[in-house]
Amino acid sequence: MREVNLSGVDLNLLPVLDALLRRRNVTRAAEDVGLSQPAMSRALARLRDVLGDPLLVRGRGGLVLTPRAQALAPKLEEALAALKGLYVTPEFDPQAVRRTIRLAATDAYTVLVAPGVQRRLEREAPGVLVKIEAIGPDIVAQVENGHIDLTFGLSNMPLPPGARSEPLCRDRLAVVMRRGHPTANRAFRLEDYAQFDHVGVTMLGDGQSDLDGVLAAHGISRRMALTTPHFIAALATVARTDLVTTVSRAFAQAFATQFDLRLTDPPFEETGLDLTMLWNGQRGADPFLDWFRGVIRDAAAEVYG
Repeated sequence: MREVNLSGVDLNLLPVLDALLRRRNVTRAAEDVGLSQPAMSRALARLRDVLGDPLLVRGRGGLVLTPRAQALAPKLEEALAALKGLYVTPEFDPQAVRRTIRLAATDAYTVLVAPGVQRRLEREAPGVLVKIEAIGPDIVAQVENGHIDLTFGLSNMPLPPGARSEPLCRDRLAVVMRRGHPTANRAFRLEDYAQFDHVGVTMLGDGQSDLDGVLAAHGISRRMALTTPHFIAALATVARTDLVTTVSRAFAQAFATQFDLRLTDPPFEETGLDLTMLWNGQRGADPFLDWFRGVIRDAAAEVYG
């Protein structure tokens, strides 16, 4: 058997060969593949040389296939179908996915968004498991090495090299206290931050936030009586003490009735929180992750509007 060196084969000849075997006519085959008749004749000559067979020979009614060409026809059809499949992106079906996705999120995101995400997964992707981990000081490294598929942050967070982000929703800050708090019946003032102890929520362990910069610009500092990585702990604490906290309005509103809380606007102009999703840009072509980001987007829209 003659062995063919594939590295020396022009794969562009395969559609030409297919047209010749189907049409058994050089002119019509040339029209099918968009070649001139002379170019098709030259291509046929090259195919005959590569395959070591005339392929088409004169018969009574015109050109007929050689036995070799007859044997090649079904194999060629199968090979072309396989080659086309290499360039066709398979249709994504979330029902067929069996995998675990890992998120890094605060308890605020988890409480507000996870239920909507899970309801959607139950209907459309029951084979997907979700694991949520705390956001820690090594979150950048975990996203870079693929341990975390997706995390959340604010729009003013600096992105590490190679990271991608997408706006998710807009929230705003609220000063939260118990309904019987000494300031509950009046507007909360900047100087109140110095008078009343505060509960701070920190994920990175530094205990600092943009709010401290705003207060410092007015010559005010606050005393953090309690620092916790959990937003729910902040709400539970202010519900039973004279401490106050400044957190997501959407999250605090979700527990306002249960904890008997009062929410008021902070005493400064900019109170908006633009929330984003962040992921490793090298994984942007993953169709499942693309679909899952849409699931989160929809779940967040239900909560934040």
